[in-house]
Amino acid sequence: MDDPYLNELKDDFREYSNQLKKLKIKLLKTNSPEIQAKIIKQIDSIANKMENNQKQSVKVTKSRIKERKSKSKR
Repeated sequence: MDDPYLNELKDDFREYSNQLKKLKIKLLKTNSPEIQAKIIKQIDSIANKMENNQKQSVKVTKSRIKERKSKSKR
């Protein structure tokens, strides 16, 4: 299904994934508990964004499928 909004959500998800990879590397390299705590908070924040992104993607996909079904019945 080619949908501009869904494509945007996918791109956002990819960007979040890339950010997580970078933060993971940073986390493994640092020894400072304060910096580790900050990085973990950032990771949690990004994980929440990813979760919301996935929920929105599922909602949009379902609504697009309903739209297609209703158009095909006409």
